[in-house]
Amino acid sequence: MDRSLHPSAVAGIAPCALLAVLLVAAAPPVPTRAQGPGDRDMLEARDVFDMEFAADPQISPDGARVVYVRQFSDIMTDQRYSNLWMVKSDGGGDRALTTGNYGDASPRWSPDGSRLLFVSDRDGSSQIWIYWVDTGQLTRVTSVQRTPHDPAWSPDGKWIAFTMLVPGQREQIAQLPAPPKGAVWHAPARALDKLIYQFNGVGELEPGYAHLFVVPAEGGTARRISEGDHNFGGGAGRGPGAPVWTPDGKDILISANLRPDAEIESRDTEIYAFDVATGGMRALTDRRGPDNNATVAPDGKLVAYTGFDDRHQGYQVTRLYLMNRDGSGSRVVTGDLDRDAQDPQWAADGSGLFFQYDDQGDTHVGFVPVGGGAVRSVAQHVGTGGSSYSGGSYSVARDGRVAFTWSTPTVPGDVAVTGPRASTARVLTSVNEDLLGHKRLGATEEFWYESSKDGRRIQGWIIKPPDFDPSRKYPLLLEIHGGPFANYGDRFDVEKQVFAADGFVVLYVNPRGSTSYGEEFGNLIHYAYPGDDFFDLNSGVDAVIQKGYVSPDSLYVTGGSGGGVLTAWMIGRTTRFRAAVVQYPVIDWYSFALTSDIPSTVNRYWFPGPPWEHLQEYADRSVISLAGKVRTPAMIITGEADHRTPMSESEQYYQALKIAGNVDAVLVKVPDEPHGIRRFPSHFMEKIAYIKGWMDRYRGGRRPVSDW
Repeated sequence: MDRSLHPSAVAGIAPCALLAVLLVAAAPPVPTRAQGPGDRDMLEARDVFDMEFAADPQISPDGARVVYVRQFSDIMTDQRYSNLWMVKSDGGGDRALTTGNYGDASPRWSPDGSRLLFVSDRDGSSQIWIYWVDTGQLTRVTSVQRTPHDPAWSPDGKWIAFTMLVPGQREQIAQLPAPPKGAVWHAPARALDKLIYQFNGVGELEPGYAHLFVVPAEGGTARRISEGDHNFGGGAGRGPGAPVWTPDGKDILISANLRPDAEIESRDTEIYAFDVATGGMRALTDRRGPDNNATVAPDGKLVAYTGFDDRHQGYQVTRLYLMNRDGSGSRVVTGDLDRDAQDPQWAADGSGLFFQYDDQGDTHVGFVPVGGGAVRSVAQHVGTGGSSYSGGSYSVARDGRVAFTWSTPTVPGDVAVTGPRASTARVLTSVNEDLLGHKRLGATEEFWYESSKDGRRIQGWIIKPPDFDPSRKYPLLLEIHGGPFANYGDRFDVEKQVFAADGFVVLYVNPRGSTSYGEEFGNLIHYAYPGDDFFDLNSGVDAVIQKGYVSPDSLYVTGGSGGGVLTAWMIGRTTRFRAAVVQYPVIDWYSFALTSDIPSTVNRYWFPGPPWEHLQEYADRSVISLAGKVRTPAMIITGEADHRTPMSESEQYYQALKIAGNVDAVLVKVPDEPHGIRRFPSHFMEKIAYIKGWMDRYRGGRRPVSDW
């Protein structure tokens, strides 16, 4: 939700794998897609081990080469890894710069293009490394005790700035004796005194604060620049933004929230300038709301940044601003663009700014002149990661060429380049040609329809089975996105393609509350979620049925996170679906507001206040209230390490369905998995197989249809 809900190795067979076998074995025979000799040419769940993704493309200063992160999975260790690769901007010479089962990430060119810095765990801990482009020599720069984040070159190439956690002390309450010599005691109790003490994907946060550091590029001792009990930039759950140098090398700009109630007013950040020599700090912004992503003009006179005036509203469009170097003269340069502006980067001549934005389910790189005016789209289909959520990244060379991650319904994630005079993008890589080159994928069709609630136009996409025959009647699977302030689009999605290969027509849409359609559309669910999004989703199902190739008696629904909320919302209000899979949902807003890792967001942006002050509103919007109305067989699946939508939410729903006793219900717990169930490739494969298996179990026959 708000991209907030959205996206340890396990030896042997995971416990939940056995349940999958039992479910399939116990299920009665049901009609599924006819099997044939060409089925091996369709995508299947096991293929997740063979998929690769290009990410974080960094074009060289002269525009001649692009270094990118190539992500892959190892089936023997059940882990995800990444190496650095480099390709010429004309598409030639694609080759590996680093190899091995390591986590190589965050490549950044030195200003003269002779070196690359990157972060890697290849020596057993995450450190900053340098790669010499002419010789291929690798040199380790840091020997720090915690992971360095967001490294950035100084303009002269002599220093590297980064952020890193500085450990703090835990609250000490009890005075305990030491164990006797030779005794083995269990791990001691821990006292927690912070509101944000856990974060999804990280777990319980280590005490301390993220601070700004610099280190000589040739290696040496890292020097801390910032001070105090505040987070400056940093990693997950710590702070916003990355450090950026001014062109003269004297200052580093970074975002931070220095409010005494920063955990409550978590979005109220400002941009601060640090004097590198003295550590002196001064604020450049001062308003209620987020100010992030600072970047300095080539001549050093202007600073661009993103943010908005916070109204404690569920969705607020992020604007692109300019101000003078001293913080004066702030103004919006994307005022007419009712879309979120992200990751601004200056043109080398200072004439304007590139930035990333989503529009109607497609991610663009745009350009706006420094004086403001119309935004020009420079690149489209920006995305990566194998899901139809928005994402991806880009970088800009001095000559104006733009490198970006490219994704379409048939391309999971490659590197592309476009330029000021290019009419189309040139795709430079084909990292999945070895896998997808002999696979038949489902065709994706965009369509628009009207919501039965108020006639609003809703955008959606249909993925048809690879062997689609318009004269047949197919089962339909509605998949609902999370967020809720996020968007689906015409991007490759491995899960949906596997379901299409299993014979489903897959429907996914952007109901009210989705981003990329402007602030008014996004805020139709402000203090009203879940709610009328039911009609948008239900109308999408009706619109596909009217096309004539879907059986109205064979409808299924699933979704994760906010999509899990809406899946439970749908089956609580209609019996038209034959089966449902509720993935890592929120079931009771009261308990969620006090157990998740984003309590400030829930209490201050999604509701008018804390639950004890608004009991009825929290109750009315909680899908637990509909548990007794559910007549659709439901499987609930959640990771046991999920701190975004904790396991207790899924347990409540499962037990409520069991107590009501009206439907078949199964709870699937996935060990060691955070939100999304994608940490381990085998678990991601299992999630897809579980959803497919549950839907297959209930194919065939008729069900009564009614809405409340």
